[in-house]
This record gives sequence, structure tokens and C-alpha cells, in this order.
Amino acid sequence: MADPQDGSGNQPTIARELPTIGERRELRLAGIRVAGRRRRPSGERAAIERDLRRSGRFWLIEGASMILIWILLFAFPASAEWWTRQDTELLRRIVEIRSDALTSIADAAALLGSEWVLRVLRIGTLLALVFVHRWRHFFAVLLAILIVQGSVDLISHLVGRPRPFVPMIGTWEGPSHPSEPVAQLAVTLVAMAYTLIPPGKIRQRAFVASGVLIAILIAAQLYLGVDHPSDAFVSAFYAPAVTIVLFRWFAPESAFPVTWKRGVAAHLDITGERGESIKGAVRDQLGLEVLTIEQFGLEGSGGSTPLRLKVAGDPDQYVFAKLYSATHLRSDRWYKVGRTILYGSLEDEVRFGSVRRLVEYEDYIQRLMSSAGVPSAEPFGIVELIPEREYLMVSEFLEGSEELTHAEIDDDIIDDALRVIRSMWDAGLAHRDVKPANVMINNGRIVLIDVAFGTVRPSPWRQAVDLANMMVILALRTDAERVYERALHQFAAEDIGEAFAATRSVTLPSQSRSSLALVKKEQGVDLVEEFRRLAPPTEPISIQRWSTRRIRLTLGALVVGLLGLAFVVSEFVGTGVL
Repeated sequence: MADPQDGSGNQPTIARELPTIGERRELRLAGIRVAGRRRRPSGERAAIERDLRRSGRFWLIEGASMILIWILLFAFPASAEWWTRQDTELLRRIVEIRSDALTSIADAAALLGSEWVLRVLRIGTLLALVFVHRWRHFFAVLLAILIVQGSVDLISHLVGRPRPFVPMIGTWEGPSHPSEPVAQLAVTLVAMAYTLIPPGKIRQRAFVASGVLIAILIAAQLYLGVDHPSDAFVSAFYAPAVTIVLFRWFAPESAFPVTWKRGVAAHLDITGERGESIKGAVRDQLGLEVLTIEQFGLEGSGGSTPLRLKVAGDPDQYVFAKLYSATHLRSDRWYKVGRTILYGSLEDEVRFGSVRRLVEYEDYIQRLMSSAGVPSAEPFGIVELIPEREYLMVSEFLEGSEELTHAEIDDDIIDDALRVIRSMWDAGLAHRDVKPANVMINNGRIVLIDVAFGTVRPSPWRQAVDLANMMVILALRTDAERVYERALHQFAAEDIGEAFAATRSVTLPSQSRSSLALVKKEQGVDLVEEFRRLAPPTEPISIQRWSTRRIRLTLGALVVGLLGLAFVVSEFVGTGVL
């Protein structure tokens, strides 16, 4: 073992620097102030985390206490008999004050728990959520209703409590405990408040109003003699407890904020708690002090939330960031399932097991392309917001750059863009998402961005598709003949013919398809057909591929579709679960 002391009796360099390794330090890189990186200690919470919060924990305890109450109520004959006597005594006192006027009011109030009122409220809520594409909240509402309804039905059959022994003047069905109308109204109103109203004073008032409506229904049920007081009060606490805990866990506000802006599901809200968490995480993990955060270039992004971060420096500068979450991962999986059903498994389709794997892969491909000479933005690092579920990729912001389709294009730009494709071919790489938003001009040079779906050693078909997509977006600002002539300087005519023989609607990114449709509408020119006319005749390359997986997915989609249709029909005829 080496002597820890050097010949002069002084400590080695590493030993002398050990005390300062964990300290925060400040330095400047390209004008950006880096204030030292901080490792998150073991046990410390992540930047964003699912948290029930104080109210959620309260309702979790409240729900658990219902189990204890049920045990005390019905597990022991003596306690059940005692509770029934107390309930009956209170109901008899209420019966004594009945009158025609009060009965009319109670009948009207009892409609709050009627089947059709609940169905209108629930279907209206679900349709509103579909309109704004908030699918997480949509399924949270359905799940809350199903859990409460299923558990109430189960408990009522297990307990089998008879209706009160007083004259009943209202409608009722089945056992008495717990009160189904009260539970169903409670879960509906709480779910509506959570999904339709943003957090704040208005939502708090909505909760208060919901409590008042539930209390009115309880009073009506007791007046009409159809529920015991303990039946109604247990339901009034149990249903909100289940709903609130479910929403805090399944659709936390930090990850799924309530908003009425229609947009792409991939574009996550970055205000409030998530925005502050991003600032703190970037500061701790990359050492960058974030001053402002804004969404940037949303129209060209459907698989992530692109951001522009202003960071402290001399002067302050911008960096680019892409926010990935489990929402994006699920969307990508379902998108690929749909493509498999329509076309079979296309080549080079990669499914990621977690968000962490997705960002690790994109970071790897970005660095690999850079080493291969493919111009791209310089990566600065990966920021973890929620372990395995939410990450931020930070890279160089291409100041002064513009999309290829927004710039003036000359022969040098066309040659440079095609040279990028040639470089990827020679290096055994493919971008797989060549579209206007991902091809930038920066200081007169072509730069490729958004390499998340790039691949190593792609199939010849995939390389041909990259070439066709690049030629298409170049022709959007020039013309097909000019682009074709320049392409012949770097590609064989047969390569170009193969590229457009492989081109179909599915191989063109949606942004390119929209631009092509606009050119065809305004100019009457079909650019893809123009390229096919110019290139040597080539037999179309089929992308339809049949497999057992495609057959299984297709049959499964048909079954789910039929079940969904049956669900909708049953709701409209009044026999569904809502």
C-alpha cells in the first residue's frame, strides 16, 4: 500500500482536497454561472413526489376509521343492538315533526341521490374531461365511482342491516347500511370538484357546497325514514375519503394539474409546484440557477414538453430543456400499439420500459451522433424530478436558429442538409423523426435536434425514409426538381427512388403531412409524387406486416371497442354503472 505521506511530510493532493469536495462552488462556463452540483442525500425526497398532503392523510385516516366503526357497529351483537336503539330513537323524534310541507321538501331534496340526477352529473363531468383531453382525470373519476359503488354493494350485502323500524315514506332498495344514495352523491360531488375546478378558493367553496348538498340529502333520507343516521353519516365520510385519497395517489395535482386549456396531452403544465421543483432540481443537479421557465416550440413537439430556461450568467443566457414524464411513455406505447394494428410492427420500433430508459437512450444517441460528426445541440445533462417517472433533459439553446421551413434556402443549405443524412448513413445511424421542427438552421449550418427516436445500425428501409423526409421538407421551401438535382451529388438515383418507394403517410411525421397538404391545396402540387416522377421507377415497398401480435392486438381492440359501445348504450338507456 502506498504511503499516505509524500516525501516532504505533506499530505497528498487528493487528501488535501477531500474536505472541499462536498462544498458548493461557483464557476463560469461559456458565460453561464455554474454554482456547484449537490448530491441528493439518501432518504431526501425527490424534486417532485406523490404526496397525500395533510388533508389527504386526514382522509386516509378517516377511511381507515370507517373500518373500525364497522367492526364496532356489527361485529359484536351488543354494540350493533346499542347503535340500532340510538338510531331508532332519533328517527322516531324526526317522525313526530313530519308535515305535508316538510314531506314535499324532503321528497324534492331526496332527488339529489336519485339515479338520473347522478347520471347527468357524472356523464356531464366525463364528457367535459374528454373535451379537454384530461384522460388521467377521466379514468380517476371512473375508478372512484366504481370503487365506492362496488365497496358499498359488498358491505351492504355482508352486513345485511334491515331498514329502520319507523314508518318509511320514501323510496328505498336493498339493505340499509351504508346509505347508497349518500355515498353515490358524495363521490360524484367530490370528484367533480377535483376535476372541474382548479385548486384555490373556488375549489374550497365547491367542497363546502358539496358538504351542504350531502347534508341536505342526509336530512331528507332521515326525515323519510329510509336510512339510519349511522348509515348516512358513515357514507358521508367514507365516499369522500376514498375519492380524495385516490385522486392524491392516482392523479396528484403536481403531475396532473386541472386546466381548461385544450392542447396536446404531452405538453405538461410547468407553473406552480412543478415549475418550482424544476428550478430547484436544475440548481442542485446541474448547478444552474434558473431564472425563468417557458414553454417553447410546442407546435412541433408531440412527445415531450419543450422548454426554454433562462439561467444566470454574464450575461444571463438561455438553455433548452425537454420534460419527459410517464404520460409521454404511455402515449408512445399506445401510439405504437395503434401503428401495429394498422400496419404491423414497423422496423426499428423501440418500446422503452421506463422514462429513465428513454432519457438515457436519447442522451446516448445525442452524444453518439455528435461523435459521428452529425451537428446537434450540445447536451448539458439529465435532471431527475421523479425517480423513474419524470426527467428533464437540458442542452444547448440554439440562439438565433430557425426552422428549415421558415428560412431562406439556397443550394448550400440543401447540400448541408443532405450531407447530414449522408453522414448518418455512413455512420450507421438514423434519426427516425426528420421533420421541419427538428431541422434547424444555426449560423448558416444545418443542426438536427430531438434525437430521442434515433437508432444504431438501422435497416435500409429506415435510412431511406430519413432521406425522403429530408428531401420533402427541403422541397417545401424550394421545389422538388431543385432538391432532386442537388441530392444526386451525394446519393445514387436508385437510393432516391427507393426512398420514395418506401414513403407512405405513416412514414411522414404529422407536421410534414400537414405542410404537404397545405402545399397541395394552395399550389396544386403533390411533392411526393413529383419526386417519384423524377426518380427511377421503383416498385412500392410494402410496410404491411402481419404477425400473431398484430392479430391479437386487432382482436383485442375490437373486443374493447364493442365493450365500450355497450357501456355507452347501457348508460343512455339507464342500465349502466353510472
